[in-house]
Amino acid sequence: MDHLKAQAYLLSKPEAVLDHPFGKDVMVFNIKNKMFATLALGKMGKGGGQEGNWWMNLKCDPDEADMLRDIFPSVIPGYHMNKRLWNTVILDGSVPEGEIERMIDNSFRLVVNNMSKKQQMSILPHL
Repeated sequence: MDHLKAQAYLLSKPEAVLDHPFGKDVMVFNIKNKMFATLALGKMGKGGGQEGNWWMNLKCDPDEADMLRDIFPSVIPGYHMNKRLWNTVILDGSVPEGEIERMIDNSFRLVVNNMSKKQQMSILPHL
């Protein structure tokens, strides 16, 4: 999955909004002002490391986060995030597109599930 497909999929989530609170180089995807993903070139907009590849931060269940890191070398602890709860997926083509979509869906659901019931009511019917 390339960054354009990732961006389109992230924005396809109900009520998803794109923001740039960390500068123009880091795309932040929110649902009701709660971040569920970031997307940036290189090390979250700073280049270096896996330069040329886009990096996406996604919220993740801690046990699943560890398993995904064991399975996919391009899934690493969340860059500049709580490493227990977030993974960074380096979009280098090594993770199947369906798996990335599943990780995005899980990140979105984790954030929605932590919202108040009132906030969830406008989102859950669309899932």
